[in-house]
Amino acid sequence: MADTAKAGLKKPAFTKVDQLRPGTSGHNVNVKIVSTKMVLQKGRADGPQARQLRISECIVGDETGVIVFTARNDQVDLMKEGSTVTLRNAKIDMYKGSMRLAVDKWGRVEVTEPASFKVKEDTNMSLIEYELVNVVE
Repeated sequence: MADTAKAGLKKPAFTKVDQLRPGTSGHNVNVKIVSTKMVLQKGRADGPQARQLRISECIVGDETGVIVFTARNDQVDLMKEGSTVTLRNAKIDMYKGSMRLAVDKWGRVEVTEPASFKVKEDTNMSLIEYELVNVVE
């Protein structure tokens, strides 16, 4: 029984941006926000269902490269240029053949202490185009 309690406390492994691949999930990533741009804001602020859909695309990165992070709703407020965030249980979504990092309801975005690394902006993982190939055996 003591073993299972210890196993639950293991430190999460962190992934570097240049290690992200299509179709993968469960990433913990420490990134700096390079830029952020609101791409969708719709919804009604009045009425019983006061719900707004907000989506912004943020360029986030570490010392290995950058990737587009799609921030949704409350996550948008946390994505301030220049801040450092930890994305927990992040996944890779594909959009028009390129990778987007996202955090759904199973993960979380945490603002953390400013990182000491310099973001490597010339390696953009979202600019790599992937083609879906069906393998026939």
